[in-house]
Amino acid sequence: MEESAIIKEVRVNHQIRAKVVRVVDENGKQIGVMSTRDALILAEEQGLDLVEVAPNADPPVCKIMDFGKYKYLQKKKLHEAKKRAHIGSMKEVRLHLKIDKHDLEFKIRKVRELLEDLHRVQVVMFLRGRERKHTDLGVATLNNVWEAVQDVAKLERPPTAEGNRITMLLSPTRELLKKKEEELRRKEKEDAKSQG
Repeated sequence: MEESAIIKEVRVNHQIRAKVVRVVDENGKQIGVMSTRDALILAEEQGLDLVEVAPNADPPVCKIMDFGKYKYLQKKKLHEAKKRAHIGSMKEVRLHLKIDKHDLEFKIRKVRELLEDLHRVQVVMFLRGRERKHTDLGVATLNNVWEAVQDVAKLERPPTAEGNRITMLLSPTRELLKKKEEELRRKEKEDAKSQG
């Protein structure tokens, strides 16, 4: 849902259709039930807006607040939700049986980075020609990759031969997910302190 769609759903000031509303001040304290006109006058005296926050309640609940700040916070929440939606996407790292030691170390670092960014990682080893007879070597290489990233990964699907390729699926550990969520919360709190 786009930010503009969220804001369009919210009625503000003279857009509020109800004749009687329950009014809450900007600190969340209930003021009481009053006519919409009186609530608008009260909001204008404070230099704020009257925003309908629960239109389906009986009577509808309206909050006295700064609508510009409300829009900003809604946009920020939507942005954070989009950021979190990206978590868990699938990435692929490709290997070949005749991979050099240094190249394998580089690929392992890449797998680790992707896992730390909370992606699921499919490690694929391609076998060419006669290499197909040596799937055991390919499985051993993939097991080496798994052992190198065990501290940040859980094995969702062990190395499995499928035609000319061997695949293994890794995902971030719960501990890593919790750590990233805590970092995100800490960052949100710091942002909120700097805003307020």
